[in-house]
Amino acid sequence: MKLLILGAGAVGGYLGAHLARAGRDVTFLVRERRAAQLKQRGLFVASPLGDVRTEVAAVTNAASLQPDVVLLACKAYDLGSALGAIAPAVGASTVIVPLLNGIAHLDIVAARFRSATVWGGLVHLGVTLGPHGDIRHLNRLSILQFGPRGGASDSRSHELARLFAGTPVAADARESIEQDLWNKFVFLTTLAGATCLMRCDVGTVMATPDGERLIQRLLEEATAIATAEGFAPDPSQLETYRQQLTQAGSSSKASMLRDVERGSRTECEHVLGDMLARSRRHGLKAPVLEIATTHVRAYEIAWAQSQQLTARGGPT
Repeated sequence: MKLLILGAGAVGGYLGAHLARAGRDVTFLVRERRAAQLKQRGLFVASPLGDVRTEVAAVTNAASLQPDVVLLACKAYDLGSALGAIAPAVGASTVIVPLLNGIAHLDIVAARFRSATVWGGLVHLGVTLGPHGDIRHLNRLSILQFGPRGGASDSRSHELARLFAGTPVAADARESIEQDLWNKFVFLTTLAGATCLMRCDVGTVMATPDGERLIQRLLEEATAIATAEGFAPDPSQLETYRQQLTQAGSSSKASMLRDVERGSRTECEHVLGDMLARSRRHGLKAPVLEIATTHVRAYEIAWAQSQQLTARGGPT
């Protein structure tokens, strides 16, 4: 099975480094600067599960490739350009597995590649990209889930899972991937909403008198929206999320907050904005989510204004 990974950032680089080290047929599709960096330095992952340094194959144009599976590991705001980049490599037998946060992207990918197969996919993985292109694994979570939408069966999903055998990545071919995606959507909405609104990690929020109540209310709002959409989280999974999101002293924070802290663009609209829009379509009140979304939207407006000033040579 030949794999193409769009992007060698934190998620794509982490997965691809382990595949390359295991000797799998994997190629990265990246921009020129990242390709030069990978050629010079290879990929390095610093992880509590074991560090990895490996050489990888990377290209800047996919026209000559015929992958069986394409893993999309880009930010939501780069989705349009990402789909254009992989288009020359996508055929009728290609499986595309987007690993973006949220769920709105699935229909976009499927509409662009009507003859290909688009699965659902997600990661439970805390990783970040360093300034020199190295990847830092922040915890021991290393889970990849994927599978056909609509509960269909496809033997290729199990073949893909087997490629990760012998690596720290727990790859799982799922028959309920849409519910899995919604479960993560609920979790991520709560984590991103709470940590971005308060501009701190879960432990710091929990140290305030009303922090736990705020997190619980946000989780309840997201759960109600998922339920209205027909994807009520499993009670046991929901309880696990509740414990993780209200753990005293936890250093957990959303990647969205790390983007804010770096002064970068965020995936606010794809995660918080999309969840808020769904609440309104169902006539559900979500006041905490509305405040959190507005907070990050205000940051996005200020960020865009600073980018315009920089482009004109003005002060930042």
